[in-house]
Amino acid sequence: MEQKLENQIENNQEFKEIIKDIRYNPKVLEMQNYRQHFSTNCYSHSLEVSFYCYKICKKLHLDYTSATRGAMLHDMFLYDWHEKGSHEGLHAFTHPKTAYENASKIFELNEKEKDIILKHMWPVCFGIPKHPESFIITLVDKYCATKDGLNSIRETYHLKKAIKDFLLIMFVFKK
Repeated sequence: MEQKLENQIENNQEFKEIIKDIRYNPKVLEMQNYRQHFSTNCYSHSLEVSFYCYKICKKLHLDYTSATRGAMLHDMFLYDWHEKGSHEGLHAFTHPKTAYENASKIFELNEKEKDIILKHMWPVCFGIPKHPESFIITLVDKYCATKDGLNSIRETYHLKKAIKDFLLIMFVFKK
């Protein structure tokens, strides 16, 4: 997570208050042990998604509390999905239910929070989100995953080299 975003999170008392019982829960902290996208762990990813959902839903006068809490728990699946045999089924399809089951054992979830966790992979998973907050997390989650991928590329390659490689690939495939 970028330093600027970390500072925004640490300086936002309302956001921290909304998720304080979630953020420091030992089971939730276990999410730090599992890689999510590229070099980002599940905890950092969820915290970032949660913060963006908080800001967007608050600006749109939606239920930003439920959005913030649901987003913080949306990837609480607690296994390394990159390791074969760590879970049953295809991760993209099964992890929302696993995250919901794990979160509901610890926290009392309202209907929006449940919908947010269970439907955050829409349209990959079946079931259309029922609430605007649930749609917002699907978009924010995909944005953050894409940003993680681009950051990984930037870290792996110098930007000029990445652009050159991209153009070379496009030229090769165009033929």
